[in-house]
Amino acid sequence: MKKYLVLFFAIMILSSCGSNTAIVNSWRDPNITVAQENFKKVLVMALVKDEAARRTTENRIASSNPIFKTSYQYLNGTNLKLTKEQQLKILQDENFDGVVTMRLVSKEKETSYVPGTYTGMYYGGFDGMYTGMYGYGFGNWYGMYSPAFYDPGYYQETTSYMVETNIFSLKENKLIWTGTTKSQNVTDLGQTVDAIMQAVVKEMRKDGSLPPK
Repeated sequence: MKKYLVLFFAIMILSSCGSNTAIVNSWRDPNITVAQENFKKVLVMALVKDEAARRTTENRIASSNPIFKTSYQYLNGTNLKLTKEQQLKILQDENFDGVVTMRLVSKEKETSYVPGTYTGMYYGGFDGMYTGMYGYGFGNWYGMYSPAFYDPGYYQETTSYMVETNIFSLKENKLIWTGTTKSQNVTDLGQTVDAIMQAVVKEMRKDGSLPPK
């Protein structure tokens, strides 16, 4: 699966980003890396209440490579009430060896101040001097000075989305990597998922979970 995993991450890196997304914190198992797991079949789970958002997120990731499978195909309304052990048994029977989960940790509104700008005063006539201004009406004179106005600062409100991405090894039955991203200016869910995965990949390359470029 290593070549498939690398291909998937390459696609995520090249994907367009629809939001300002960055890693806030991360952790990896010191004894094993994502690359070493050699995953062959990975379940993608978006842990959100909205079914449409769940499917959009899972489809976005799963469409990048056939080894990724959406959770709604296997864990749906008929078996979500099963115990964790029973759900795990379903995944083992379906030969899954890895799971990627993504969940919204928090949604926060932030207010920031954008400082004003001063464009500067334009002095002088046509040749940069006052000469040349005499004899012209007020409209001509005023037009030479109009760029000097000050653009006042203002407050703007942005919404930040904290999303946690986890990678589990079913073979080891443990978490091997986790990271939290912060996204702002979110306008498109699919592009935001791409941005999150791009940030995750960059961090995993940095901490040694994946080989460097």
